Amino acid sequence: MATDYGQGYGQDYGHGYRHDSGLGFPEEVRRHRLPAGLRAPFEARSWRELAYVLLSLPISILLFVYTITMVALGVGLLVTFLGIPLLAVGLAGCRGLGSLERARARGLLGLDVGEPEPLRMKKQGAPAWVGAVLKSGTSWRSALYSLLSLPWSVFSFAVVVNFFALGWTLMTYPLWFWLFPLFAGQDGIQLYGDQTHRVYLDNPFEITVTALVGVLFTLATPWIVRALTMVDRLLVHGLLGPTRLSARVVELESDRGVVVDTAAADLRRIERDLHDGAQARLVALAMDLGLAKEKLAEDPHAAARMVDDAHGEVKTALQELRDLARGIHPAVLTDRGLDAALSAVASRCTVPVQMEVDLPSRPAPAIEGIAYFTVSELLQNISKHAQATWAAVDVWRVENRLMLQVVDDGVGGADTSAGSGLGGLAERLDAVDGILVVDSPAGGPTRITAELPWRAV
Repeated sequence: MATDYGQGYGQDYGHGYRHDSGLGFPEEVRRHRLPAGLRAPFEARSWRELAYVLLSLPISILLFVYTITMVALGVGLLVTFLGIPLLAVGLAGCRGLGSLERARARGLLGLDVGEPEPLRMKKQGAPAWVGAVLKSGTSWRSALYSLLSLPWSVFSFAVVVNFFALGWTLMTYPLWFWLFPLFAGQDGIQLYGDQTHRVYLDNPFEITVTALVGVLFTLATPWIVRALTMVDRLLVHGLLGPTRLSARVVELESDRGVVVDTAAADLRRIERDLHDGAQARLVALAMDLGLAKEKLAEDPHAAARMVDDAHGEVKTALQELRDLARGIHPAVLTDRGLDAALSAVASRCTVPVQMEVDLPSRPAPAIEGIAYFTVSELLQNISKHAQATWAAVDVWRVENRLMLQVVDDGVGGADTSAGSGLGGLAERLDAVDGILVVDSPAGGPTRITAELPWRAV
């Protein structure tokens, strides 16, 4: 996706925040007196990640036991009528436990994972629900997560507990080494020992070195925890979140809704223009011609004037119909392509427009129509709102993308916020896998770039 200059992504950076790889908390960009390696043991994020690892072991044991028990019972009873419903109930429980795991990852790891695809049932009732659960990939991925999380949780728990305990034990050794001669009958921690020789950490130098080694372990522990939780993030994201296919299906369903709404709005606009414009004018014209017919015998001169007026009304109605037809789909676009159609649009703009269209061939009619109306609407915005003195339109192709760029020297301040014309235009482009990028600082200039998929005729 192209970078949204001044909109969207840039706003996060402008407020002093950046996002990490998408698998953790957003981190505030600020200057710290301590480097990251020294302050990591004291950051809240490190303690949240530690809590996640420590909680993962008991939770993963419960998940593993539940999944193994329910799946084993369901599979074992498949020879009876109870097996399939019981297996569906077990998988449904795995889905519910997966929701809890997503919530835990969101709260402790800052991992925002979307909801997976819901159950798709064509009919209502228990049999339809059982079939939907068993056919859902989310159910089986949740069960797989319950099985895989246990061995990984055991490993990460053992590593983290040992590093954490060893680091703090050694780092605080100067505070409690006196307990050894007082209660254990030895000079300190035994580093080496056999039948003839023993080495204890008991002099000031050795105690200091021991504490420094503990500091190193303590400083390293948060980064080890962070590396281990990256695997947890991947497991949650990959097994408990939506798949690319399901996300794409949801996106296409949303885009289809946008297309349907847009088409309905266009039909309402056409109906309103016909009713309030050409239709009303033709009704008035029919009435005028009826009056002229009645006056033709008794007052020919008045009838002739009324016919002349009706002739003017006919010309106006024809022009309105031409404008309406051009708004639906201009004939010049069908006959001569984008270059000629956009040149005609530019000629009607209130400011001089420099036009450059560099296309090796014509795209598919649907894409060509969307490109035409995109540039047309942007030039109308320039005429109405930009207070510009010039504008430029460039159209070119880059690999499998049709690129459109409209630039003006107006007052700027354009955005795609809800309710604006640009917002609706961005939704229309998104419905065909297009992108709208707006760069319009206050005071101008404004540069709006649109990308559309290139589809050949």
